[in-house]
Amino acid sequence: MQTLLFNTTTKTIKLYDGPIPSGSILLEMENVPTVKVTENYYEVMQKDESDRALPVLRVSIVNTNMLIKK
Repeated sequence: MQTLLFNTTTKTIKLYDGPIPSGSILLEMENVPTVKVTENYYEVMQKDESDRALPVLRVSIVNTNMLIKK
């Protein structure tokens, strides 16, 4: 099981291999305005140099818990 931590204040995500804090960090991203929730996955959006939000990562909802932090 993975854990996706989305910080809405700093606009960052961390993807952990397991629960927080015992899991190791697999991926960290900055400049993330939102994480979209679809039927099957969480879609991490990241802003590019033109300020457009583009999808950069999808993780399965079945295998991932998502925490939202302010």
